[in-house]
Amino acid sequence: MTSKVLALLDAFSPSTPALTLSELARRTGMPLPTVYRRAAELVAWGALERGDDGRYRIGLRLWEVGSLAPRGLGLRELALPVMEDLYEVTHENVQLAVRQDLELVFIERIAGRHAVPVLTRVGGRFALHATGVGLVLLAHAPAEVQEQVLAAPLERYTELTITDPKRLRRCLAEVRRAGYAVSDRQVTMDALSVAAPIRVPEGVVAAISLVVAHDRADPVALAPLVQAAGRVVSRALNSSTGSAV
Repeated sequence: MTSKVLALLDAFSPSTPALTLSELARRTGMPLPTVYRRAAELVAWGALERGDDGRYRIGLRLWEVGSLAPRGLGLRELALPVMEDLYEVTHENVQLAVRQDLELVFIERIAGRHAVPVLTRVGGRFALHATGVGLVLLAHAPAEVQEQVLAAPLERYTELTITDPKRLRRCLAEVRRAGYAVSDRQVTMDALSVAAPIRVPEGVVAAISLVVAHDRADPVALAPLVQAAGRVVSRALNSSTGSAV
């Protein structure tokens, strides 16, 4: 039963946030009567909501439960004031992400009204090799994680996306040396991101970044701002756990 419930929830995505029973059955491969029973249980609990159009959507109860995830909750609360300060200084997109297995998950984002559009969303996942936050997280990931990413096909998002494992390995070494990462038009051709690590004594647990329009970006000028923000969040995170950076 648990696997069936999880399969139903996994059928939803940013591109398909609302689904009919028939669509749920087709996406999960389960019989329609089974989908009907499981969906009714999820609606009763609040994990799904059924609209007037008959389509099902993710319910607020699931969001409430997900917000309790400790790795995102404490970090997000500590980082948000720093992200707001960084936004006020730059009026650009500010992002916060953590690594989950071989992908990254965005746990907070502040979008500038006139800033360059981005493809990310809070709770969304993305590849590690293309974004600024992803490069930081990958550069400081365990060696076995790096090797898994380098051994797998590296998706190309633009003509500038690094898809050569040897070149990516050199890029990760430079990120560790410099203390920040620059992703120049690797996700979209109009954006550049600068990211820095957030550290605890055990290592890098998150990354913070600015995403700006490529034609007005100066990575050398932005890097100190992002690095300072990363250090402030690191100190707050370590103080909250009784450690020192």
